[in-house]
Amino acid sequence: MKILRTRAASVSRQGLCAALLVAGLTTAAVGASPPHRAVGGGDPSPGSDNPQSRPHGNPNLTLPDLRPKPGASGKPADGQLPPGGENSGIPATALAAYKNAETIAKEKYPNCHIPWQLVAGIGKVESEHGALGGRMNPDGRTEHRILGPRLTGGEFARITDTDGGRWDGDKEYDRAVGPTQFIPSTWQTSGADGNGDGVQDPNNIFDAAAATAGYLCSYNRDLTRASDLDKAILSYNNSREYVKAVLAWARTYEGGSVSVLPDPTAGAPYNPGASPTPSQPGGGSGTGNSGSTGHPGTSKPSESGKPSQSGQRPKPGTPGGSGKPTEPNKPTNPGDSGKSNKPGGGDNGGDTKPKPPAPVTRLDRVGDDKLEATAGETFTQQPRVRALDRDGKPAPDGTVVRFEVIGLETGARFPDDQRTALVRTGKDGTATAPKLLAGDKPGTFTVRAMVEGKDGAKIAPVDYAATVKAAPAPHADTITPVDESPLKAAPNSSFTKKIQLKALAAKQPVAGTVITATVLDADGKTPAKTGPYVKDADGKPRRTFTLAKTDENGLVTLPALYTDGQTGTFILKLTTEDGVTRTLTLTVETPAAPQKPAT
Repeated sequence: MKILRTRAASVSRQGLCAALLVAGLTTAAVGASPPHRAVGGGDPSPGSDNPQSRPHGNPNLTLPDLRPKPGASGKPADGQLPPGGENSGIPATALAAYKNAETIAKEKYPNCHIPWQLVAGIGKVESEHGALGGRMNPDGRTEHRILGPRLTGGEFARITDTDGGRWDGDKEYDRAVGPTQFIPSTWQTSGADGNGDGVQDPNNIFDAAAATAGYLCSYNRDLTRASDLDKAILSYNNSREYVKAVLAWARTYEGGSVSVLPDPTAGAPYNPGASPTPSQPGGGSGTGNSGSTGHPGTSKPSESGKPSQSGQRPKPGTPGGSGKPTEPNKPTNPGDSGKSNKPGGGDNGGDTKPKPPAPVTRLDRVGDDKLEATAGETFTQQPRVRALDRDGKPAPDGTVVRFEVIGLETGARFPDDQRTALVRTGKDGTATAPKLLAGDKPGTFTVRAMVEGKDGAKIAPVDYAATVKAAPAPHADTITPVDESPLKAAPNSSFTKKIQLKALAAKQPVAGTVITATVLDADGKTPAKTGPYVKDADGKPRRTFTLAKTDENGLVTLPALYTDGQTGTFILKLTTEDGVTRTLTLTVETPAAPQKPAT
């Protein structure tokens, strides 16, 4: 099984505001695909009785941290984001599984356009990328099964056993299973073999990730459409907070460098980043309970007080699973109280706390609002905006602006094949997007600039209309016959060998080349009035005629070439619309009489 390499982005990101979470993740359009269904019955839309969408566990609904991380000097680097933060790292095997799932989905469901970052968002929220199962083997299996609570009703759905305990070890009730927490009955219809070993195992992250991609793509969804994306995630867990959390992590992975972390090892707590602060569980701005915060290799008490089965996530309210913050330590040192120790308290009446900068209130466009480029080339224009506060002054240095490509039929991308770029404003409040690469297909799309952060939803975005023009067709620089052997025929007959030509540009075939053929006398200048000819629709002879366009291989075949009673040498001149020429010699001669055998 081939492990895909991590693709580094030009900038990293720390998080994203909740207002951006409802926008659809987008990827390059690849083509049409036949309808496909991962689950039997009707569309598992929000509110349906689909087992997978009903409450079946306590996912980690904490959102990524929106706060910037300081660099080595204690401050973020000028003009760019600091590293993506510890919590945005993904263990190597999990990352390979997510990218492998995208590759499989591109082949099976090309109309879905699911990015690996969305599958990673599910994996993060459901099981910390499989870390709740302890040690991760390179083949994708975890040391222990990752099991949700028994689905006995009440807080969670009531689902009696459907798999005979095969996957969840419970012959009475079902439990969600594996790194992406599939209900066994859903796995029966949506399971996948992601690593090609011939087994569909929900406890293997390669299989689970491939199945998750297939499940989200079911019912011929196109996840570049916000409505399809929303419906897909709700069908996995019918919770609006769940949708927000999954999209928050997906966009975090999409928008910046993803650190490749070591796989979890046996008996060691898995820590994808800095420990959450007491006042912000999970180190972020989440709105739901943190749920899946356990460490592999440790046992957690269950409701009965006994350790739960390894890998099981605790319910809210149980020991080890409340996720409630402890009371933060209060400052005891007077020097830490925020008050000045100088007599008189300084210029601010004794309060030395810095005055917070005025918030951003608007984005202004800088330069033209239209972008144009030729397919396969780079846009010369770069979208640029200025962030301003309520007084019309430049926003604080380092305000984060998100540039996003919306509508990807052309395949346009920022460097490193990214659809988004996060850029910090300079001292004048401006932020300039990276160079934008036009895709291979002509068409239009939008580049949207918006302010990142909790207040971003209040600020109108700035849109740039982008157009990718078709690349000019290459022009042939050479016409050559496929068969270079002499062309000979007898009078009042025809040339038996078909004349096939190839149009080339830099020795490569050129399709669509139009060639005109003219029969000339032996001097190569005078149009012939007798000699070889082709027949028009009425059967009349023509000695100047236009051929069909060359095919995708640069080939075109002349129509049948006839001779009259005139013998001699003639020239067939071939000319393209761009003036490229080639001549062929046509010889018409009476065959020599056969010699009589000697007596």
